[in-house]
Amino acid sequence: MLDAATRETATDVLIVGAGFGGLAMGVKLRAAGFEDFLIIEKADDVGGTWRDNTYPGCACDVPSHLYSLSFAQKADWSRTYPAQPELQEYVRGVAQKFDLRRKIRFGTEMTAAAWDESACVWRVTTDVGVITARVLVSAVGGLHVPAVPDLPGLAMFNGAKFHSARWDHGVDLKGKRVAVVGTGASAIQFVPQIAPLVARLDVYQRTPAWVIPKPDRAFAQWETALLRIAPLRAAFRRWLFQIHELRVLSFMGNKPALALGTKLARGHLEKSVADPVLRAKLTPNFQIGCKRVMLSNDYYPALQRENVELITAGIAEVRAESIIDAAGVERGVDAIVFGTGFEVTTAYRHLRLAGVGGTSLADLWDVTGMAAYQGITVAGFPNYFMLMGPHTGLGHNSVVIMIEAQVRCIVDALKQMRAAQVAAVEVDAAVQARFIKGLEQRLQGTVWQDGGCNSWYKDSHGKVTAVWPGSAAAYVKAVKTADLRDYRIVARQAEVVA
Repeated sequence: MLDAATRETATDVLIVGAGFGGLAMGVKLRAAGFEDFLIIEKADDVGGTWRDNTYPGCACDVPSHLYSLSFAQKADWSRTYPAQPELQEYVRGVAQKFDLRRKIRFGTEMTAAAWDESACVWRVTTDVGVITARVLVSAVGGLHVPAVPDLPGLAMFNGAKFHSARWDHGVDLKGKRVAVVGTGASAIQFVPQIAPLVARLDVYQRTPAWVIPKPDRAFAQWETALLRIAPLRAAFRRWLFQIHELRVLSFMGNKPALALGTKLARGHLEKSVADPVLRAKLTPNFQIGCKRVMLSNDYYPALQRENVELITAGIAEVRAESIIDAAGVERGVDAIVFGTGFEVTTAYRHLRLAGVGGTSLADLWDVTGMAAYQGITVAGFPNYFMLMGPHTGLGHNSVVIMIEAQVRCIVDALKQMRAAQVAAVEVDAAVQARFIKGLEQRLQGTVWQDGGCNSWYKDSHGKVTAVWPGSAAAYVKAVKTADLRDYRIVARQAEVVA
């Protein structure tokens, strides 16, 4: 009998990750007649982001009926914007409805993957054995590696410390002195939740964010009843999509749209914060959209509580029971919570992926920056497909729409390969280079590139590699079908069999 380290499994298509992307991929593969597939998931449940992020107040900033799969619509969302528990239950429901759990191997983490040129398969090493697959699909997502700053003295801190994405529910913050490091999207949600519980809350802000009101509320019973009618629900979803599409105009440099967004955010700040000193600390010095725009109704009020202090001086040192800021002020602390977001443009460094000739994806992208054709395929990596790859994030609409577009494109490519009896393909390097050059040209003049900030949209080269420079509709149209003329045939089925 083989032990865990040498156990080997073979499958035609291997999907890594059981969040929105991995489950959608499984559903559409099966619908296209591909039954020989396997999903591996490092955790013990589906859900991805919505399984991992359980911090107080965790919720989505895209409306419920838009942040859901088109083929698995939920009529009875409780709120206009879904909270984490409801989203996690929704994802579990998708896995159940489409009988995907039997296709998922939980507790299985990919540690490395290498393309075997002679056999035309991926050899994927996991912590419980090796899996060989003709096709490898990455559905690991873009927000899954927590970013924790290397603060001087942090290792010597005696109290509890954890990242928002790894919230330690065993730590009781009630009556404690808590320091929150970072004011990203997660912090803006959990700060208002913990502020009333703690004795003191010190919020360390490096850069303020633009915040706009969040039109969140519970659905009325009559609204839910109407939304149970499929045509009405579909029309509501289309309306939400179009409304959100308009937001991209401000990001793309449209001056009236940019002015309107700025006015909305400034008005929200001025209405919410009367103290001119605090308001100045919370006013960004970059264009709206350059960094992620936040939605919140309770963040500004939370910062004005008597037990909360916003600190804009950087952290100079962490001691056993305190933090000293750059101004030399020392504050006692019982627990530190990091709201510092995720590694986005560097998350690939955690992937030990080797393509043709043993080329490391991490080494390649360290030099070039993240680059992929349509955000889906990479030259030099045959039969490797990505969901939410480079240049496919959004700052204005639902990423679920992007995921579904990519899934359709990948399945279409596999169907065409099956019909033409092609075993493996690789995107042409020249095609990929032209695509990336076009994206870089379109990014010029956008707020992401020229809005006056450094954000996680940009990599260490100063290139914007995380977001799509245009509307979601334009992306959906661009990847509606796979054009195999953009790909080099690596091997045909007969050659592999032979």
